[in-house]
Amino acid sequence: MEQEPTQRDAGPAASYEHDHPPVGHPDEKYERQQSLGARVADRIAALVGSWPFIIVQSVLLVVWMAINAYLAIAVHRNPAMLHAWDPYPFILLNLMLSFQAAYTGPVVMMSQNRQSARDRVEADTDYDINVKAEQEVMVIIAQLVHNERLLVGVMDRLGAIEKRVGPDLPR
Repeated sequence: MEQEPTQRDAGPAASYEHDHPPVGHPDEKYERQQSLGARVADRIAALVGSWPFIIVQSVLLVVWMAINAYLAIAVHRNPAMLHAWDPYPFILLNLMLSFQAAYTGPVVMMSQNRQSARDRVEADTDYDINVKAEQEVMVIIAQLVHNERLLVGVMDRLGAIEKRVGPDLPR
């Protein structure tokens, strides 16, 4: 005659309800909070801080200086030739690079500030996950303690039966 397990026998895990909503990905939370300008600034900062940008910019600078140096030297040999638009010391090139630095510097700094905000969102998400995991671990530990008590009770009952019947039970 087998008895149905009672609520007392079921343990803490049977009554635990996972009532918390899913945490969600931190990038999704962060992206929902960002304006169009912030997303554009992040993309610009990612572009400016990449190797392809550095390589392309370096090639363009060398080509600019080579063409202007060639034209500046060639005009001395043949005055009818095209003049260099930015002869040495490349003042126009210097102006353009200063302009680029004046705008990309603040954009990169804004992107770094947003990265700090993104890190805070990720830290908050990690905290929420850790709190939920701690709750579930506590339920699992309570269930293990409950199971151990039930096993000890079963072992005690088996010991009592063995004492009544005797140790000569077939195994």
